[in-house]
Amino acid sequence: MAYSAVGPALYDERWSDDPGEPARVDTAETSVLDPRDTVDPAADHTQAAEGTETRRGTLDVGLLVLRAAVGAAALAHGLQKLFGWWNGPGLDGFEDFLVNAADPSIGFDSSAAGWLSVLGAVSEAAGGALLILGLLTPVAASAVLGVMLVAATFKVTLAGGLWYFTGSGVGIEYEVTLICAALAILLTGPGRLALDYGRGWTTRPLWGSLGLVVVSVAAAVTIWVLFNGTNPLDSPGNPAP
Repeated sequence: MAYSAVGPALYDERWSDDPGEPARVDTAETSVLDPRDTVDPAADHTQAAEGTETRRGTLDVGLLVLRAAVGAAALAHGLQKLFGWWNGPGLDGFEDFLVNAADPSIGFDSSAAGWLSVLGAVSEAAGGALLILGLLTPVAASAVLGVMLVAATFKVTLAGGLWYFTGSGVGIEYEVTLICAALAILLTGPGRLALDYGRGWTTRPLWGSLGLVVVSVAAAVTIWVLFNGTNPLDSPGNPAP
């Protein structure tokens, strides 16, 4: 084998000016791979990940059903408190409920009950509506989460103990279900069948959603400590009717 200036040169007897002398064919160029034929492992991995992301099956439909169920429940209860619809208490009745005339010592501060009733009703109704639409979903889910945390705590306080099932009228089954569902939506995102589609939190929520969980819990604890302060597990509860 002979070498040219650019690489090895191979002898090929098929072409020659002198029949007795083999022609020298420089194959350096022919040995170079076309860059289009090479495989980039990183690019191949990225394409595979994107392909996996597009194959979500019925996940987005399931998230839509979850959002609609939680949102409808929260919206209906919020409208009951705001406008008294469907035999609801309205804002005045909700304020009286927070004060708890049967035993004001375990109710909310009467000076704060007015604006707390508005805040709770609006948060519940607006959060429910936004969940159904899939719009500003993390904020909506965190609003419902915060309201349900306060509601569950107040119900335990009025009952004078922790009861889960609602058959007795004092259980927190409903509130716990909505707490878990709102938390699930916060941690999974609303899915692609939502007005939030295209935002990062739609399919891959992370630190922002975790931060809103912390904010919801902190807000609920702050409102409870500042405006009620009762230990729900050591409450005497309301007197029996």
